[in-house]
Amino acid sequence: MEVERVQAVASLSMLMDTIPSEFIRSEHERPGTTTFHGPVPELPAIDLSDQDQDNLVRLITKASEEFGIFQVVNHGIPVDIINKLQKVGREFFELPQEEKEAYATPPGAGHLEGEANEEFAKCLRGVVDKLLMNLSLGLGLEGNELKEAVGGDGLEYLLKINYYPTCPRPDLALGVVAHTDMPAITVLVPNDVPGLQVFKDEHCFEAKYIPNALIIHIGDQIEILSNGKYKSVLHRRTVNKEKVRMSWPVFCSPPGEQVIGPLPQLVSDDNPAKYKTKKYKDYMYCKINKLPQ
Repeated sequence: MEVERVQAVASLSMLMDTIPSEFIRSEHERPGTTTFHGPVPELPAIDLSDQDQDNLVRLITKASEEFGIFQVVNHGIPVDIINKLQKVGREFFELPQEEKEAYATPPGAGHLEGEANEEFAKCLRGVVDKLLMNLSLGLGLEGNELKEAVGGDGLEYLLKINYYPTCPRPDLALGVVAHTDMPAITVLVPNDVPGLQVFKDEHCFEAKYIPNALIIHIGDQIEILSNGKYKSVLHRRTVNKEKVRMSWPVFCSPPGEQVIGPLPQLVSDDNPAKYKTKKYKDYMYCKINKLPQ
């Protein structure tokens, strides 16, 4: 089981105060030498309860254009529901190996299932609808157009748990290498252990943790639909020497058969289409297999 293998490697590495060579990143990827420690911009933090609609659209649009990532506070998901979701995930990783294997789908992993996930999902869908509406308005479109373009009520939600065990050489290793997310948007529930790093202006810097905030990643499909106005954020995840890091990303994806391309309203002679139009499943296949899009 992959979870057990990762935990076993981590435990052995901590005892030996080193890591296997296959986990050592190349020099241009190592966080110890590539993390920017100078003055860094803070990720925009947006109050999603702002009653000034024009201001909310402006803030979300600006963050999506300049960063491709932002944090939202006062988002309407009760703290106790988020705490329950996190508790389920932590408890799974504390189980003995034989009990982990008893779960065909671990609690808190896969599609939104179980009591904790169902409560979270009900609240989350409202947050995602509000984000898509404001992103749509920021493109000069009707509020429902962007949601319809990513599948409408057929938009798929996939919750995963990222588990990063302690690592004796966090300066040499990464939890996840630099990448952009394939879906429309990703909604991330972090824990309080730093580890999300964002690339901007040729620098890679640590995202500041804000208690009870959700971190919103603009994904590839929103960048494509906006014809490049909104940016799919390049990011990576680091590991920690002293603390286990966990996060709960929800990937909000179009159905596989959904055709995604630059919206016709955003394409003109002066602003031609920058991306090919194709089914989402074909986009996924190309990206996973590192084929040209």
